[in-house]
Amino acid sequence: MSELTKYVAVAWPMAIRGRLASLRCERGQGTVEYVGLILLVSLLMVGMVAAMKTFNGAQGTEIAGVIIAKIKQAVNAVTFR
Repeated sequence: MSELTKYVAVAWPMAIRGRLASLRCERGQGTVEYVGLILLVSLLMVGMVAAMKTFNGAQGTEIAGVIIAKIKQAVNAVTFR
């Protein structure tokens, strides 16, 4: 067999199998789950703030203001490298 025939018959299918196996791995799945969890918590916080703002009373407005201030503080503390 020539070298090209050996490569096509042996090495090339092994390389393709390796590439396909890397596509099936679950690497990065945890990141997707954390992003989903963060989005869920964010939606709950937004709903809670909206509910507190519509609540007729000083306590509801005060709590909503504190939550918004803390969220802004946390967002401003994030730095990207």
